[in-house]
Amino acid sequence: MKTITKKLILLASGDGSNVENIIKYFKNTPNIEVVLVAGNNKNAYVFERVEPFNIETLVFTKSYFNNKFVNIIELYHPDLIILAGFLWKIPELWINKYPNKIINIHPSLLPSFGGKGMYGSNVHEAVINSKVKKTGISIHIVNKEYDEGNIIFQAEINVLIEDTPESIARRVQILEKEHFPRVIKEYLFKIE
Repeated sequence: MKTITKKLILLASGDGSNVENIIKYFKNTPNIEVVLVAGNNKNAYVFERVEPFNIETLVFTKSYFNNKFVNIIELYHPDLIILAGFLWKIPELWINKYPNKIINIHPSLLPSFGGKGMYGSNVHEAVINSKVKKTGISIHIVNKEYDEGNIIFQAEINVLIEDTPESIARRVQILEKEHFPRVIKEYLFKIE
């Protein structure tokens, strides 16, 4: 019996540490393959990170993303589209075409500190300013609103009195690296 390979497309806008972590995690997994890494910023470090892995990459503009990119995605027959530090809102066309097959990671415990403009240090500054006791990561299904889709997984850390946005970011990134690839794998086989 032939093993069916699950195909992943990763979207990123910046540094790409989560993208690299996901690629490394699945590198020796015979039935899961990252088939494309795409992004909206040609100067993003993510594209340097993926060079050693010989994975196809694509840089796109806003109009291409909204109108034509979904046709490119179709050619890859993705089982899951993963937003790993991708900042643009996903067009409703994509959400309708790939229901429950687009997921995102967010650096807070949603529904707190989500929405337009809430990414990176903006999130961590808001966490500190709000005086909450916990923060963390949320992995969720993407819907037509920023950070409002059904939550698949959350992990938390305590917010310490001495925390800065940078210290929270470091600890949140540890959670991302530890959990994101594993949750992707588990979710991938639930949505068959």
